[in-house]
Amino acid sequence: MMQFVLNGLVLASTIALGAVGLSMTYNILRFANFAHGEVIAIGAYFSLAVVTLIGAGVGSIGPIAFGWPLLVSLPISIFVTSMIILLVDALVFRQLRNKNATRITLIMAAFGLSLMGRSLITLFAGGDPKYYEFSIRKVFELFPGAKIGPDELAVMGIAASAFIGLYFYLSRTIMGKSMRAVAENPVLARINGIDTRQVIRWTWIIGTAFATVGGTFLGHIEQLRPEMGFDLLLLMFAALILGGAGNLYGTVLGAILVGLIDSMSVAIGLSAYRAAVVFMVIMLILLVRPQGLLGEKA
Repeated sequence: MMQFVLNGLVLASTIALGAVGLSMTYNILRFANFAHGEVIAIGAYFSLAVVTLIGAGVGSIGPIAFGWPLLVSLPISIFVTSMIILLVDALVFRQLRNKNATRITLIMAAFGLSLMGRSLITLFAGGDPKYYEFSIRKVFELFPGAKIGPDELAVMGIAASAFIGLYFYLSRTIMGKSMRAVAENPVLARINGIDTRQVIRWTWIIGTAFATVGGTFLGHIEQLRPEMGFDLLLLMFAALILGGAGNLYGTVLGAILVGLIDSMSVAIGLSAYRAAVVFMVIMLILLVRPQGLLGEKA
């Protein structure tokens, strides 16, 4: 059973990294970004491009298979992907915001961008699965009957460090406090002199950074596919809703629970129905607490 718990925590790390950006978009920009899955995939494929240029399989860090080429690729792919997302915002979402478009219009625009992004990835990178490297990763017994690899431990450690860094950013920096103010009341924040355009810009950048890291490590642990982000999208929304749509830290808690539920469904022999089990459990929890685990009552 402990093996499934470990597997669930590894999955939860990648879900949480992606769901953080989804939560920030939902709370600050006020719409569900159905294109966020493609942000994850685009970031992962840019990381693959950088790793390929450097040379896959070189510069390993001790027992960790991915080594420094993958770490070097992250800031580069975050920068490039962020520039693409900011361009998309300027060309699409900002235009809709300026015209006071409804939420459903923004959602449909995001859904259309999702389809376009997936098609472009397939066009330029092909539809076949791809890998950062082909080495056989080592595993060791962490607990009796529970094995895990150094790479999986590194991913969980990096994810935890990113969440801690985000907590201090939101609670200690001026921009972080501005983001919280805009999420709470955008009109009042604007009246008090907060530059909402800068807040929106940094919301996209931070959300894209987390999505890129999550997509890159998901691709490393599993594989890269054009549909990888879209397949993760439902689990990210599940984490967002379960934790409480208005609470960023609740989203992380929701991701942990979603990862564990997904893994436990495999443990009880329902691997073919994992998504159904996850959403069934979520519905039962929401019947008791409709606002989510850490959400506030309206």
